[in-house]
Amino acid sequence: MPERIVLILPCCIGDVVLATATLQALRRAYPDAYIAWAVGSWSKAAIEHHNLLDAVIDTGAAALPVKSVGGMLHFVAQLRAGRFDLAVSLVRSPLMSLAVLLTGIPLRAGIDSAGRGFGYNARARISPYAARHEAEIYLDVARTVITGTTGCFANVPVFESDRNSVRAKLHACGITDRYLVVNPAGGRNPGMVMDVKRYPPDGIAALANRIAPDLDAVVVVIGGGGDAALVTAVKDRLEVESAQFAGILSFGEIAALARDAVFYLGNDTGLTHLAAAAGAKTAMILGPTDPQRYAPFVPDALTLWKPTAIARGGVAAGAPANWDWARDGISVADAERQLRAWLAAG
Repeated sequence: MPERIVLILPCCIGDVVLATATLQALRRAYPDAYIAWAVGSWSKAAIEHHNLLDAVIDTGAAALPVKSVGGMLHFVAQLRAGRFDLAVSLVRSPLMSLAVLLTGIPLRAGIDSAGRGFGYNARARISPYAARHEAEIYLDVARTVITGTTGCFANVPVFESDRNSVRAKLHACGITDRYLVVNPAGGRNPGMVMDVKRYPPDGIAALANRIAPDLDAVVVVIGGGGDAALVTAVKDRLEVESAQFAGILSFGEIAALARDAVFYLGNDTGLTHLAAAAGAKTAMILGPTDPQRYAPFVPDALTLWKPTAIARGGVAAGAPANWDWARDGISVADAERQLRAWLAAG
């Protein structure tokens, strides 16, 4: 039975949050083991205080820390220093496969997609073209070394200190009662820029304008530090009471804000996955990405999506050349109908 485990997934926030289901499975199987997560600087804030983890290993700013010779050597040294006896790699790259092989860790579980998992001795063989949920693929890796992954979902803890901090910020804006959260951002991380994943600001504002009055809720618009203009563009289109927080909330505060909201509405982005994993009632708008692969990995979340032709290989295939939300995406009217039905049932 392994005593020291390293879970490897450096990037990016959404993928890292989805992989918390694998963390949960490993912790259930090995309750007394030391478990560390090798995660990038961009994404580590999403899980560094996770109650199922013992430590994080910061792999740096790069989406794939083993792309250069220096990065490869540094990463291998980091893992060797941890004296791990089980590595669980959720990265498809052959470079990562080589790096894990070079660590000398005895049991190496990982994804084998099109032969890229040669460095692992416990391999989860997958097809890059099969439309399966990313979290299930990650769990396939865990299943090569453990049994009993049933009931494992994306999960992040919500701390009372963060809830208190959020309440103070809301109170300073005059919000003391019901609110819903809207996040119009997403599509950007160290490994990808795909702004086309963002639902148009006028569309997401229209949804909030139609839903919020019936819920007697204030609209709280959030985004990251680089999303101030986008957040303002949505807030300026709101006809209901609202507030905005761009770049001033920690990941823990965002989880707490979402958890205590009437519901959270966002695009296919890491913070939407974070909200769902925190236990928020979450609705995700998808356009050029497939809900079969990227929907929130929780028992009860809503995906708002108009079935359309999309790339077979998922986001790895890049942004579609001619995506048009008005033509290809879900309409405001259809999204509103689905939202109302979901909220009424909930």
